[in-house]
Amino acid sequence: MAEAPRNLRRKEARPSEIIEAALQLFHQKGFSATKIDEVATAAGVTKGTVYLYFPSKEALFKAVVQDRVLPNLARMKEAVTQFNGSRADCLAHVLRGMAQALNDCNGSISKLMIAEAGNFPELAAFYNDEVVQPMHRVIRQILAEGIAIKEFREMDLEHMPRIIIAPIFLANIYRHTYGHLDAQPLDLMTYAEIQIDVLLRGLRATAESKE
Repeated sequence: MAEAPRNLRRKEARPSEIIEAALQLFHQKGFSATKIDEVATAAGVTKGTVYLYFPSKEALFKAVVQDRVLPNLARMKEAVTQFNGSRADCLAHVLRGMAQALNDCNGSISKLMIAEAGNFPELAAFYNDEVVQPMHRVIRQILAEGIAIKEFREMDLEHMPRIIIAPIFLANIYRHTYGHLDAQPLDLMTYAEIQIDVLLRGLRATAESKE
């Protein structure tokens, strides 16, 4: 099969190049301070080309989330469905995946949402619907299954997903905000392992709760 012309390959790559440039600028400057002109320059395209693929800066942000966050979420859901081990091991696997995803993208998007959500309620609602609530549902499913087989104790399934997810995201924010002041930088994966150990000790059913 003949190789696609260089200009065609370049055209097909443009959306991902624009998304990558936007992600870096959103991380460095914040959403509100980033201008489409800057995204275009960083991506090596014209401003008109950016608008050709993304009609607004808000649409570009949604594309960043869809490109960088939603695939991780889909893999997490699939992993839970196919996981054959204990629910404790499944939960640990999911939390390690969250920590790794934050590590891989430098936690840019979650940090951005905390900083900008109040100023951009539509984007906050989008992120909540597409990322936060689905994550809560995955965690809630694991917990409910663990309770059903008496691996986990009874608990408040409405609030527990928030309690489980919050520490790793707050650690990521801490790392970005105060990490440069620490004598020993916070290692997110090590933090996740400690969190998992403490969490599972609290979730496991006791002999009394199994009766």
